[in-house]
Amino acid sequence: MTILGLPNDRMIVMGILNVTPDSFADGGRFNSTELAVNRALQMISEGVDIIDIGGESTRPGAARVSADEEQSRVLPVIEKLGASGAIISIDTKQASTAKAAIEAGAQIVNDVSAGLADDEMLRTVALLGCPYIAMHSRGNSQEMVSLAVYRDVVSEVVTELNARVEEALASGIARDHLIIDPGLGFAKEAEHNWEILRNLAELKKIGLPVLIGASRKRFLGSAINAQSPDDREEASVALTALIAGQGMWGVRVHSVKPHRDAIAVARHMYE
Repeated sequence: MTILGLPNDRMIVMGILNVTPDSFADGGRFNSTELAVNRALQMISEGVDIIDIGGESTRPGAARVSADEEQSRVLPVIEKLGASGAIISIDTKQASTAKAAIEAGAQIVNDVSAGLADDEMLRTVALLGCPYIAMHSRGNSQEMVSLAVYRDVVSEVVTELNARVEEALASGIARDHLIIDPGLGFAKEAEHNWEILRNLAELKKIGLPVLIGASRKRFLGSAINAQSPDDREEASVALTALIAGQGMWGVRVHSVKPHRDAIAVARHMYE
């Protein structure tokens, strides 16, 4: 499946751009329009495929922000990047922000709640006619840790994602506009994340493009004893190389060039 003309012969790279003061890995680093735009241009120069712009932290325990505050952070960045030709996704759980961002020039909606946080999201995306990333999660940022309880995490995540896909289709979103994400780190303990990564073939059976967002997340530290998100960068790149030959659609990452290089090396080896 080709989405927005993106490459379908390799795993695509989605670059994270958090215009927030409190995101877990880079909160505050790009917390102004100028800093965010400069970072986006840097990612473009390194070969990013999609820039994922978010104005609300979704880390465990993060406080919600209003739609007005979220939009005040992200819309000026999206508008200034309009002339760059970059493909932009809006990372939001709020339907009004999704609509405003698409109207400002974004092309994809990336929703970590898969429509559960806002009853209007799926209908709004259907009307917008844009690609939609539906991520698996349970509960909001305040309660997700307590909901990380599974008998069989792989089968339960697949079942719950399938339910969200069916709801999206029933709301009018075209199947060829849907992308799924298992939501590593969202209502999942470290071993849950590893078990999902060991069974990516089960996610592929859903029959939709799969996006993996593992970059610098805490569970990687369980393998390398790294507490700081920055210290998990090399582990993130290693994981990208390992999954590049497993048919995933894309990876969502904080750095671009190292992941592009890892994908290129893996592609060369598997070919």
